Amino acid sequence: MSNKTIASPCVNVCYLDENDICQGCYRSGAEITAWMRLDNDGRKQVLTKVAERELASPFVTRVKL
Repeated sequence: MSNKTIASPCVNVCYLDENDICQGCYRSGAEITAWMRLDNDGRKQVLTKVAERELASPFVTRVKL
């Protein structure tokens, strides 16, 4: 098992929408603020939520193969 710290999903497109979700990385304002204090387990939990939000976003398109 790797002890490497999970990197931030920040893509330097920082805009919080009316629901306090960043439209660049799909983290909430609270998740962004807490990121540096989270251990890898906490970061994985945030990334799970990020993936769900990204899939639900009308701005993300998927190509079906």
